[in-house]
Order: sequence, then structure tokens, then C-alpha cells
Amino acid sequence: MTVQRRARRRRGQGELEAQVLAALRGAGGPATAGWVQERLGGDLAYTTVITILTRLLDKGAVTRERAGRSFVWSAASDEAGLAARKMRKVLDAESDRGAVLASFVSGLGPDDERLLRELLGQSGAEGED
Repeated sequence: MTVQRRARRRRGQGELEAQVLAALRGAGGPATAGWVQERLGGDLAYTTVITILTRLLDKGAVTRERAGRSFVWSAASDEAGLAARKMRKVLDAESDRGAVLASFVSGLGPDDERLLRELLGQSGAEGED
């Protein structure tokens, strides 16, 4: 192993996915894998970038569309939307949704609980219109 290779810091799990998503959100439109690779500093292999994009596609975090013989990629949602999707996925995997939601709400701090109540009130008011 070369000294240069040893000196390179290993990324934590999920860190690379977050960097790819951040690059796509900053793209201002669909971007190629090569473009993403350049934005991440170019020290990643193109195949690694494709692997990460494909994993993100499987998770619903990005979309892709054909552009010629290749694909362009876009972030499926902002960070809040992605976090909400993860929360729904966890909730959907549980058999007792009520218990999960009750446990979640009971663990909220007063400010978050108040915000949740406000959001639920807004959601209820919109449904009445």
C-alpha cells in the first residue's frame, strides 16, 4: 500500500451518499455521473460514483433519465423530504404503527411537540377546505 493511499481518509458510511446528494442538489438541474465525480474532487473512481448513484436510486433518493447513451441524475427531494421518506420507511416496516408513533411523540421535546401539533392542525384545516 502506498503512503499516499494510506494517508487518504476513509469516508464514513453514508457520508459519500450525502456528498453525492449535496452535489446533485447544487447542480441546478440534472447532472451526469462525470459531473458529480468532478464536484467531489475527482479522487473517486467513476464506477464508485455510479455505484453510489444506483444505491441512491434504489432508495428513492435520486431519479435518473436517459440522455443519449447515458443517464442524467437528479435529487428526488430536498434534505427534509429525504428524512421524511426515511421516517415513513421505518414506520412502514413496523406492525404496530400506533405504538411506534406514540413512542416517537413521547420522546419529543416541548418545542418539537408544539411544532408537530401546529403542523397537524394545519394539515387538518387543509383537509376541511
